[in-house]
Amino acid sequence: MESFQLSISNPLTPTSLLNAMDQMEEDDGPTVLPNGVYVPMPAFFTPDDELDIPAIQRHTARLLAAGVSGLVVHGSNGEAVHLSRAERRATIKAVADTVRHEKTDLHRPIPIIAGCSAQSIRETLELCIEAYEAGATHAIILPPGYYASLLTKPAVIDFFTTIASRSPIPILIYNFPAAANGLDLDSDTLLTLASHPRIVGVKLTCGNTGKLARLVAGTASSEFFIAGGSADFILQGLVVGAHGTICGFANLAPRACVRIFELWEQGRIKEARTLQHEVAKGDWLAIRYGFVGVKAAMPIFHGDAERGCAVPRLPFKPLMKDGPEVEEIRRGMEGVLRVERRLAEEARARGR
Repeated sequence: MESFQLSISNPLTPTSLLNAMDQMEEDDGPTVLPNGVYVPMPAFFTPDDELDIPAIQRHTARLLAAGVSGLVVHGSNGEAVHLSRAERRATIKAVADTVRHEKTDLHRPIPIIAGCSAQSIRETLELCIEAYEAGATHAIILPPGYYASLLTKPAVIDFFTTIASRSPIPILIYNFPAAANGLDLDSDTLLTLASHPRIVGVKLTCGNTGKLARLVAGTASSEFFIAGGSADFILQGLVVGAHGTICGFANLAPRACVRIFELWEQGRIKEARTLQHEVAKGDWLAIRYGFVGVKAAMPIFHGDAERGCAVPRLPFKPLMKDGPEVEEIRRGMEGVLRVERRLAEEARARGR
């Protein structure tokens, strides 16, 4: 794969970008995103605070076996703000290597979406190129909200369209006001951006299902991918036409999240609703405690071997194993844990 670098002495040129885009067309990665459940993976660390590559690859294989449609690296669950650029590349490569290794058995393309958010167009493009070189098929990008009070709608549109036109991989918009200094893109702005051929989707962590419905209606003639950003409204999103979900809770209960999607597609609405209720109860705790809570729940769902690698980076500290927070998580997620174990047993019985 051709190498690209940005520096004052070696600027990003139209020729290098065209070369990158030509190479991308030759790769196996999908451009149009398939419907389904996408998982924003956490970062895993060794006891001496280095990236735990085996844990990253183990978790990648676990999610693929559960039937997820795609993987997101360096989302909000992935502690991208705690990682160096080299660590970001290494994480993407570890995930991409595992996907290639498992691909023979999957018989389907697996998008690898990398978080490439930065405050300037220049640095965002640097991250997109580095993600592409490491094996990502798509980038997901927040609005540049640091100077939110000075940012006009035309400036937001220019930010995303400029990046989309120059990035070697297509992009998704990440609408998460809490992570963008309160900047919340409205449906009109998002529909304008959706008309760009290399802006291929949006993640709505804002939780606005009315906005989701308007986007579905406004992009009905295209292949623009629209996903809710939380497991507590998977079914609600599907009812108004969402193509999937990008939800952190699927790190814990990927089979349960996938099952909601399957039940909806099969028209088994009552069963889907019952399962959505259970997932929403568990996801509330994941939302409340954030990525620290998701990591605390990893051993509960995936075995005690995950305890050592599923710790946050300082200044955040892990929740105490026997503390009240972990006990609350354990009790609140009991129902969905039972569902997840049952679905895993059924899959094993089918030889999957």
